[in-house]
This record gives sequence, C-alpha cells and structure tokens, in this order.
Amino acid sequence: MLRLIFRAIKKGIFNKYIFISLVVCLAFIAGIFSNKKVFAPDLHRLYMESMMVTDQPPVIFVHGVLGSRLKDTKSKEDIWPGAISRLFSHDYSDAAYEINPNTLEPKQSNAVPYDIFDGAAGQDFYGKIVHTLSEIGGYKLTKIGQKVNPKQKHYYVFLYDWRQDNVKSAIDLADVIEQIRIDYNNPNLKVDIVAHSMGGLITRYYIRYGRQDVIGDNDFDKKVTMYGAERIRRVILLGTPNLGSIRSLSLFITGLDIGVNQIGTETLASMPSLYQLFPHALNNWIVTSEGKPLDRDLYDVNIWKSFKWSIFDPKVRQRVLDKYDDKAKAEQHLATFERYFERNLERARRFAWSLSIATPKPEPKLIVFGGGCTLTPARILVEEVDGESLIRMNPSDVSQPVAGVDYDALLLEPGDGSVTKASLLGRNVLDPSVQRHKYIHLPIEQSFFLCESHESLTGNLNFQDNLLNTLLSRDMIQ
Repeated sequence: MLRLIFRAIKKGIFNKYIFISLVVCLAFIAGIFSNKKVFAPDLHRLYMESMMVTDQPPVIFVHGVLGSRLKDTKSKEDIWPGAISRLFSHDYSDAAYEINPNTLEPKQSNAVPYDIFDGAAGQDFYGKIVHTLSEIGGYKLTKIGQKVNPKQKHYYVFLYDWRQDNVKSAIDLADVIEQIRIDYNNPNLKVDIVAHSMGGLITRYYIRYGRQDVIGDNDFDKKVTMYGAERIRRVILLGTPNLGSIRSLSLFITGLDIGVNQIGTETLASMPSLYQLFPHALNNWIVTSEGKPLDRDLYDVNIWKSFKWSIFDPKVRQRVLDKYDDKAKAEQHLATFERYFERNLERARRFAWSLSIATPKPEPKLIVFGGGCTLTPARILVEEVDGESLIRMNPSDVSQPVAGVDYDALLLEPGDGSVTKASLLGRNVLDPSVQRHKYIHLPIEQSFFLCESHESLTGNLNFQDNLLNTLLSRDMIQ
C-alpha cells in the first residue's frame, strides 16, 4: 500500500481524494492486524463447577504489615488507618509501642486488630482477594470458634497486630489453627495458608517452630520441631521478603511518607516486626560508589550509631526528647530506647537465620508468587564526599559517579517495588544460574511472576486464577 502511494506521487496523479481513500484503506488494514483484545481470565467461568465442591481444607489468609485495622479498646478510636483525613495528615505517633524499661519489650497495647485493611482512597489492598475466595471460590468467611458447616468450604482471615514481634504472631497463628481443628472436630485437620508479604515469614516460622520463641539465643537450630508442617497441606506465599527488604531499611532511615505527613522513624523503631524485615546477613546490602561491597553488619547497633540512622539521628533524638517536659525522664527514655533498639536488632538477626537453616525433616513445599517488573531497591550506597560518608538510596543521588559503574544495575533489581525477585526466591544473587548460598534453605516447589506492585499483588487476576487452581487442585503432590 505504501508503495502505491509513492508511485502515485511520482507520476503526479496523487490528489486529496486518492490520499483520503488510501488513508482509509490503511486504517482498515491496520485495524484488522492490530485489533488485539486484552484478555483477562474469566474467574466465574473457570471455577463455576467447583463452587459446589465442599470437601476442601479450610483456607487461612495471613495479611502483611499494615494489613489489619487497629482500634484503641479504651477510646474506641481507630488507630490504623482511621479516617481518610487521618490517613493523609497524621503522623501516627499514637501507634508507637511504649517500652518496658525492665524487660525491653513492648508494653501491653490498647490497640487491637479488628478487621482486615481491605482498601482506602480507591486503592485496593485485600478487598479483591477476599471477594475472590468467597464469590468465585465458594469459600465462606468464618470466625474462629464458630460452628462449622461440613457442607461448606470455609476460609479464615488471621488478624494480628502487625507491629508486634513476628514470633508472637506465629504463636497466635498456632492458637488459631488449633481452634479451627476443634471447630472442625478433627484433631488431624490440615489447612491451606495464603500469606502476603510479612505474613509469609510468620507462616514459615510457625511451620518450623510452632509455639516456641527460639530466638532468645543462638541455639534455634536445635529447636526445629516442624510443628506447623504437620498441620498444613499447602502454603502459598505472595510478595514475601524471604531474604528481607532494603525498602524496610530505608524507612527506618528516612521515615515513611504518608499523605502530606510522615510516620517518623522513631515510631517505626518501636515496632519489633519491622526490624525482622531487614536484609538477611548474607545479602550484599551496602556498596561503595566504585560498586564494591562493604563488609558491614547491619545488625550491629554500632553501625547505626556511626551512620546516625533512626533514633541515633540528632534530629530524631531531639523529637523524642521534646515529647517530655522532664529532661531527666526524657534522657532516661532515650537510653531505654537505645537498648530496646539493640535488642530488636539481635532478635531480627536470629529471626532471619531461624528461617534459613536446614531442617531435619522436609518442609511443606512453597508455592511463591511475586512481582518481577518493577525496579526495586536492592542495596544502598556509601559515597565519600569531602571526607564524609554519605548514604545514597537512589542512583540519581550519587553526586560524584565513577566512570563505568552502572548505578541503576547496582542499586536496583527487578521486583515489586518493595521486595526484589531475589529476596522472594530466597536467593542472595539474582542470577538463577548461580546456586543459592549453601546456608539458605527455602523449599520452593513453584514460582510465578507478575507485573504488579507489592500492594496490588493480591488483586491481580492472574494471581487469583492460579491461587484458586492451586487450592482446588486434587492432583498436586502432597
């Protein structure tokens, strides 16, 4: 067709009528060859026959960090997220844990989880996945302790306080599963677990250690019982940072921007669970501007002091002190906070290792989903400028780039914006042809990758299709 146009022009017979006709023809032909519809799985059509199938194990959905709504039992006020105005303008300092100076543990909180954070301001978090389980999969949302109808499929939402130590949450999960067994009147019942983000770490800890807190010392390798493994049929992890997340580290350094305000790093540092999202000790998490790895122990409090991160930042320290009228009490609180910080760092180190060591018995095989299309923080960089060590979190922040160093490739890796593909797979390197570190054990049976952000993974239709197919399939290896 283009050749005819050029020939007409050459012969001088090209006029506006010919031009219009040719354009119409071209548009018609282009329409034929480019009329590609974007198809999405029809979940209703795919699973309408399985709606009536009832002899399925119960499903437990375990949300991630920030995933449950918190309410103050005394004031009845919603602490997280609260009203839209609060979500966009509050600093959430009232969500911080108070510290017991004697035990260096969080004091009992009045804030308790009461519902799943399904969505806000037009953004879906967990609304779509619970809708899919009920409306497409035929599972009925059931409460713990509620009588079970044996002619119905059931699913449960494990609500937990995402601020607390993940070991505590794993113990709570153990209690929930035991109660479900009672509700089913079946002491040998096995459940299916679908866990998002940090919920996957809680699930994996439960599989290995059940109700035990094994990270009070370094002998956790002697305490593996596989308690949870005997109570679970299938485990589906979605966006789980199996080797931690640089994103969580950066939030401890800068705070979390939310709306027009910010959740301060001192508030985040009061929550033990968030330390347990830091990069695994075997990760190459910090590099020089030349691209060389730095041998620095993230879990050593002296590193935080030397870089003046989090509560060791003079500005943050002043904010903490300003909350007290009594100077002596303020200084005492800050000293307690420092010891609390150090304790949580050490527990986080052990928590990461407790999930990495080899187990004496086989674990349930994991089916893993995650993002692989978004460049995600994988490292931070230390740049020396005028004798001062400055932290760079983004490639564009490097002020004196070294020739030949690709800072995009150095600091960013494919992932979902929060969790890298390598961390999801429990790999200390991205390259799949390089064997995983010999001290990292993660029994993955299948892995699937989506072009989706961390917060939107559960709402992805392709994930939901594969989720239902996995839960309902009878021909998978047990």
